[in-house]
Amino acid sequence: MLLELNRITVPPGQRVLLSNISWQEFETILADLGEHRAARVAYDNGTLEIMTPLPEHESRKELVSDLLKALLEELDIEFCTLGSTTFKNEEMIKGIEPDNCFYIQNEAIVRGKDRLDLTIDPPPDLALEIDVTSRTHPSIYAAFGVPELWRFEQGRLQINLLREGKYNLSEVSRNFPNLPLIDAIPQYLNQCRTLGRNKTMKVFRTWVQEQI
Repeated sequence: MLLELNRITVPPGQRVLLSNISWQEFETILADLGEHRAARVAYDNGTLEIMTPLPEHESRKELVSDLLKALLEELDIEFCTLGSTTFKNEEMIKGIEPDNCFYIQNEAIVRGKDRLDLTIDPPPDLALEIDVTSRTHPSIYAAFGVPELWRFEQGRLQINLLREGKYNLSEVSRNFPNLPLIDAIPQYLNQCRTLGRNKTMKVFRTWVQEQI
């Protein structure tokens, strides 16, 4: 399996699906791939997906993440962002690497921890997926109990809130209930392309202060 895996080249924007992968094989593959890589993985009941994002995907991920961080800072809310950390649970036979994730309400619980175990620790309060390649696996996030999933697709922000084990589209964020983010985040993301990142972040921070 490892020899075959080492021979696989996943071009940016493409994905490879491997079937009948045991949990032990999944763990071995993760170790073989290493932490410092471009590829993302998702594992669900024996099916392993390996995907390499496009540069466009990475750019949007960074900018949306920067907007989220600026929002949390202006609201003076402590948070912890863990990027594409691998979240996995052997009992559920599932694993996922988000584009980014944020501990907000549960930040104090995971503060200072170098390793997280989802059988003990809470899941992220918010996960972010940039769906340039339609990679999102909402069923895995739902199984882990991630309360809020943001999907950015075709220039639009979808806010999904977990209710009774399933995600439902929402006009407002559970973490930021008083802000019209569905319109604001895409608007300021587009501004980054014309105004530049730094100037846009300053304008966005001013907008947040005006809202509160």
